[in-house]
Amino acid sequence: MKYLYYPGCSLKSSGRAYEESLLPVLAALGVEVEEIADWNCCGATTYMAIDERKAFGLAARNLALAEAQADEDAEQVQVIAPCSACYLGLAKAQAYMRKRPGLQSRVLSGLEQVGLKYEDKVRVRHPVDVLLNDVGAAAIARLCKNPLKGLKVASYYGCQMLRPFAAFDDAHNPTSMDQLAKAAGATPVDWPLKTRCCGGTLTGTITEVGVRLSQILLREAVRRGADVVTTNCPLCQLNLECFQKQMNRMFGEKIQLPVMYFSQLLGVALGIPQKDLGFDRLFVPFRYSPPAPPKQTAGAHA
Repeated sequence: MKYLYYPGCSLKSSGRAYEESLLPVLAALGVEVEEIADWNCCGATTYMAIDERKAFGLAARNLALAEAQADEDAEQVQVIAPCSACYLGLAKAQAYMRKRPGLQSRVLSGLEQVGLKYEDKVRVRHPVDVLLNDVGAAAIARLCKNPLKGLKVASYYGCQMLRPFAAFDDAHNPTSMDQLAKAAGATPVDWPLKTRCCGGTLTGTITEVGVRLSQILLREAVRRGADVVTTNCPLCQLNLECFQKQMNRMFGEKIQLPVMYFSQLLGVALGIPQKDLGFDRLFVPFRYSPPAPPKQTAGAHA
């Protein structure tokens, strides 16, 4: 099965490590993707707050482009949207157009004016969903060349991947990324704050509040014994990693915890070199040494 790939703005800029790790991981697992040609912003975040209808129009253009690029006889078009805000934006546009005939009519009319049509054949997928439910955790585990034994992973889901559209996991107690960590040979950390907000865009507006929210998460991850935090959202990754020095100064902490994309973790386990997974972009380096094999005692082979 071929999937169309919607990278969104972040994966081509501040979140490039996500794309740099996700694409080789998908290739290693036999998932064929093709980038949507001429894609545009999904209309998320600030645009949605300014003009909701235009934001839905932006999202719908990407959906229409995906349908136009798919095979003519395809009954359903599978679109992978890695950024959680993009994933939510595209899914929200679909849901609102289905529920609001007036909105749907205006959006379709706008698309028609630029030579596009949208027939609601797209299924918006998050890569976590695709990896877990199409590829499967067992298949991923079989392909891992370097299982991450002994590595304790705190999976951070954030706000948008599963709320309000919990399409493939529980919105309040998700386990999908934990299952991927297990497939990579790592040990998931029991972490009750895994869906609590990281501060979002508050780090750029009311910095002390945003940084405080991120600090609460990291402090608990450290307390739970995590060696690394993995996430699925470029903004979450930025907040949790790039503000660690600032939160240490503000709150007297000594946190230095790697925060990486789940795709980077899987890439290491699959044997893909770190230089091909965007690790050079991390502010806090990730280092992993497999546990030493147990020493054999005298007489063990007697």
